[in-house]
Amino acid sequence: MPNVIAIDGPAASGKSTLAKKLAEDLGYLYFDTGVMYRAVTFLVLQNKIPPHDETAVTRLAEQSSIDVTSPTVDDGRDYNVWVAGQDITWKIRQPEVEAEVSRVSAYAGVRRALTAQQRRIGQRGRVVMAGRDVGTVVLPEADLKIYLDASVEERARRRFVELQQRGEKLSYEEILTAMKSRDRIDSSREIAPLRPAEDAIILNSDNTPIDQVLEMVHKIITRLSEEE
Repeated sequence: MPNVIAIDGPAASGKSTLAKKLAEDLGYLYFDTGVMYRAVTFLVLQNKIPPHDETAVTRLAEQSSIDVTSPTVDDGRDYNVWVAGQDITWKIRQPEVEAEVSRVSAYAGVRRALTAQQRRIGQRGRVVMAGRDVGTVVLPEADLKIYLDASVEERARRRFVELQQRGEKLSYEEILTAMKSRDRIDSSREIAPLRPAEDAIILNSDNTPIDQVLEMVHKIITRLSEEE
């Protein structure tokens, strides 16, 4: 069995859902690397640091010890996010964090600081890590790398349905525009741009239920195990 599995892809491609289901099936830790950027963004706002102050934000990221563990509370969470012993799992989902996390995650110094922390967690093993640069930067030595893609229109539709179910009023056009902007930021940044690893297996989730994608990944794991 692969000890470390990396699942990368753009926003709303289904990578987090796939990683979560796969981790549950394997009894592994599900680790969405994006929560670390949310954690730093939360700390930035909590400490009243201007999110546009790259130097101050980077310094905070370098000084903050963040950990992600299996959930210890049965309240719907997929993991625990800790900073200095404080459980901030739900606090990082606040709308004000959502509004600033793209800016914070684009800073080169922040990415370097958090990459080291993500590697520390990943190297414990028995983990499925979902993100945008796990297979290329964080853990290029991962035993299995999946890049899950989907068209931007399909991803915007999924996010639109998700937000509608939560009672939010953004239009499909607004979500599509924002997602195209996020894709542009993620794929053009100088540090760790969004792209598949050279040895990643690329899957497309357009018109494919996530359980069917999960079945495909299990078949890949079985084939790799047999080859070993």
